[in-house]
Amino acid sequence: MSEAPTPVFQIQDLHVATADEHRIPILKGVDLTVLPGEVHALMGPNGSGKSTLASALMGSPEYEVTGGRILFQGEDITDWSADVRGKAGIFLAFQYPQEIAGVSVLNFLRQALSARKGIDLSMLELRLAIMEWMGKLDMDPSFADRYLNEGFSGGEKKRNEILQMAILEPELAVLDETDSGLDIDALRVVARGVQEVRKARPQLGVLAITHYQRLLTELAPDVVHILMDGRIVETGGPELAGRLEAEGYDAWR
Repeated sequence: MSEAPTPVFQIQDLHVATADEHRIPILKGVDLTVLPGEVHALMGPNGSGKSTLASALMGSPEYEVTGGRILFQGEDITDWSADVRGKAGIFLAFQYPQEIAGVSVLNFLRQALSARKGIDLSMLELRLAIMEWMGKLDMDPSFADRYLNEGFSGGEKKRNEILQMAILEPELAVLDETDSGLDIDALRVVARGVQEVRKARPQLGVLAITHYQRLLTELAPDVVHILMDGRIVETGGPELAGRLEAEGYDAWR
């Protein structure tokens, strides 16, 4: 009898509050386990705690874990800083990627890859790797030399996030509303990019946080979770997203 695989990550009874003087509780006991190669979708209305969960997973100082723990590949990382989590192999695709003036996409990826893996690729080696992925993501090759996200459209910013994910080769990818602001064509390109990364890294665990079923139609998640008022109120297969589309969140209020 084969042993069960070690989860890529687990959230155990996670409680999170704002890290200010108000200490407002947002997550109120979340449990979630992602196995290698699985895609999980987390859905919920505005204010349910979805983006707070993404921020907490990345160790954002804006939030404080007040109970429970976060495990990454079997190790307790609840107290790890954001940079240590990133180096270990946790990647967050932001809902609103930041612009960084004066730093090209190529230079940013070289620095990030060096921090992540201790690999100092030559600019030529990195450019060749980037060009291959840019082709898969339907990106203009000239973007490699442009300043990070400066003047990029919403779709270009999101594709650039997937490019980073492909190059950095994380173990866990958290996609925080990657579909936000995208038209259906851009969404398909981004979703196909995620699937291309998964083909290259079949053990990659993915947590996709979204409002909409349209992303899930493209990603075909293994597990769907519904988050309401800081708690996961139901977990199921892809059919749960279809039920949500038909009934709305009122069915779980």
